[in-house]
Amino acid sequence: MINKVLPLRIGVGAIVLNNQNKVFVGKRKDNPINKWQMPQGGVDKNESFLAAMKRELNEETSIKNIQIIKELDEWFEYELPKNLLGVIWKGKFRGQKQKWFIVRFIGKESEINLKTKHPEFIEWKWVEIDQLPKIIVDFKKNVYEKLIIELKKIIY
Repeated sequence: MINKVLPLRIGVGAIVLNNQNKVFVGKRKDNPINKWQMPQGGVDKNESFLAAMKRELNEETSIKNIQIIKELDEWFEYELPKNLLGVIWKGKFRGQKQKWFIVRFIGKESEINLKTKHPEFIEWKWVEIDQLPKIIVDFKKNVYEKLIIELKKIIY
């Protein structure tokens, strides 16, 4: 079975909160059905998790004005469904192992621009924390449910 042979991709994610503690989500360009996700991406060689998160956030949303609230201690993992195995990430990975950060967006909403060099999102919005597991693709739902638990320890 190919699934366990491939490694997990090391990645980062950003839970971006506005001043009402709503969470930034984007609708992916490559999956424009009504599924949304938080900014996330891979870590480059010799790049710190914090630097990777800031880079990915900027590359996907143009957001730069953030205040770091917390780097979550735990690693969060997900496996790709069979139909995506060997398709994304040039077929090199079976899923992701991620470090997540909780950050506060302290800029103006006009800073948010999805028309970046390599756009990943076609639309964005702020959502209530409890909406996250309902709007994410099924294979990441477990990660989002765990992230909500961690997030609520900090902001409630």
